[in-house]
Amino acid sequence: MKAVIMPKLGFTMTESTIVQWMKHEGDSVQQGEPIAEITTDKVNMEVEAPESGTLAGLKFKEGDTVPVTEIIAYILKVGERLVDDGRRTTEDRPSIMASPPIPSPSHFLPSATPIAVRMAHELGIDLATVTGTGAGGKITREDVEGAVKNLELRIENSESLPDAKVADGKVRATPAARQIAREVGIDLAGVSGSGPNQRIQSGDIREIINNRTKPSAISSKQSAAVGGQPSVVEASPSFVAHPPPNVVPYTGMRKTIGTRLTQSYQQLPHIAFDADADVSLAEQLRARANVALKAGPIKISLTAIVVKACGWALRHHPMLNSRLDERAGQIVLLDEINIGVAVALENGLIVPVIRQADRKGIQQIAGELADLAARAKINKLRPDEIQGGTFSISNLGMFGVTRFTAIINSPETAILAVGAVRKQFVPDLHDQPVLRPLMGLRLSADHRVVDGAVAAQFLADLVRALEDPAIMTL
Repeated sequence: MKAVIMPKLGFTMTESTIVQWMKHEGDSVQQGEPIAEITTDKVNMEVEAPESGTLAGLKFKEGDTVPVTEIIAYILKVGERLVDDGRRTTEDRPSIMASPPIPSPSHFLPSATPIAVRMAHELGIDLATVTGTGAGGKITREDVEGAVKNLELRIENSESLPDAKVADGKVRATPAARQIAREVGIDLAGVSGSGPNQRIQSGDIREIINNRTKPSAISSKQSAAVGGQPSVVEASPSFVAHPPPNVVPYTGMRKTIGTRLTQSYQQLPHIAFDADADVSLAEQLRARANVALKAGPIKISLTAIVVKACGWALRHHPMLNSRLDERAGQIVLLDEINIGVAVALENGLIVPVIRQADRKGIQQIAGELADLAARAKINKLRPDEIQGGTFSISNLGMFGVTRFTAIINSPETAILAVGAVRKQFVPDLHDQPVLRPLMGLRLSADHRVVDGAVAAQFLADLVRALEDPAIMTL
């Protein structure tokens, strides 16, 4: 028997979510065959079968978040089976499988998935009262959710529940009905119940809410007799139930981005520097290059030129291409210049890396950028393509943003925020106004590693490379 574990695909990765099982319980699998798709901090990956056999003992369902190195399933050889604790047994030991499972003592905690344990704790559900439907009787998230629904149903329909209003001679209502009525401002005295002994149910309140836009907010069924006459309560603001706000789950990529940026912004003393670069010559270079490449699929962008310029400037200012190792008490100057370029996705941000950017030509950089961005948007990047960055660039110029501050992608030391190219009049050598395309740049650096003068010199050389791209060939 071979255990299949949730892989750890990066130093900072602590958990991953199962997107889908590509193979199911009892399926035959071959070594290296994908059996599940998982989502890491930034990309989706496939988990492969570590050996050939039969997939068994799936411990988690699609959508479950699982700690790295946790066992998620098993691969069984011919003749092997699983027992409840995950150990194997063979066909020549049928007595083990034929015997009914011995009930666990009540003081033992039932077998349950981590998410089921967490949900039960948060909702106050005793797992000993929950019947598991997972592999080997394991309690799953769905089992806990079902237990909650059953509990709500028992509370809703129970006649034995204490009811203060009944004791006071007032209307009968279930606790759930009282809660909903209190939240939306409905007076229970004007409602007749449909439950046993005319007890008001939550469904009676929901019916009033659903009919709030009609001339009568309460139907004849729910009209209360006052002085022998039916009392009809007209729709009013107090009867309007505001729909719950739309929510976006703070999980997966969004949560990872939030956690890391919060840590970076809180732990790294950011210092920012602004500059404008006249990209007249860079625009000419881009235009000439695209004319020469018109027959090919690659198009040179200003971003590609900025990446090349950053690579060149970083080679001359290695402190910006370093990382602080506080435990060792040292600043490590990195040999490779690997520049990450932020790519916006529908549900977050990802930073694929151009490796050894200082050693590559602009055309090669442009081709890699296009390929990485295209695959990032369809979730087809490999983990190594988003790791190992030493400096990052975030370009929002295409959205019309002229200048902004980017948060350092820790453990890197600096990040460059690139704004839109805008035409402005600037004085020439004779102080005459000329119209020039200016690109707004803002460098954010870790002040623990980089002093102001060092960062300013780097930014000055970067501007010089963008304003005169020919110097990058020297």
